[in-house]
Parts: sequence; C-alpha cells; structure tokens
Amino acid sequence: MNTSRETRATAWRKSSYSNGGDNNCVEVADGFPEAVPVRDSKDPDGPVLIFTHGAWGAFIGGLKGRGCP
Repeated sequence: MNTSRETRATAWRKSSYSNGGDNNCVEVADGFPEAVPVRDSKDPDGPVLIFTHGAWGAFIGGLKGRGCP
C-alpha cells in the first residue's frame, strides 16, 4: 500500500456520532483490503495512520466495551 498516493485520492468518512462537527474527529478510508487508513479531520493533509483490520476492530471493540457508541 502506497499510503501517500492512495490515501490522498480516496474518500474519507467520519463517524455518524460526530454530530456534524467538522474538526473534532478522526476520519477513516474504506476500500483498502489490507489496511484501515485513519487521519485527523483537523489536518487532512497531515499524517495517515495505517492499522490492520484486526487492530482497528480491537480498538473499536474496546471503545464499545467502555460505553462509547
């Protein structure tokens, strides 16, 4: 995965739980079979973190286990 090119040209999405806030969330890109790209919505040209699907699923599962939506 060439993150610098591929993630710039992709569509990013925010959580539906962001309540329309423009600058207070992370964004996730779909469509990458081997990874889950994540970035800060306040810095769309900044760094992109790349997680495996397993690591991202564990992170989301941990949030849900703490009562986060």
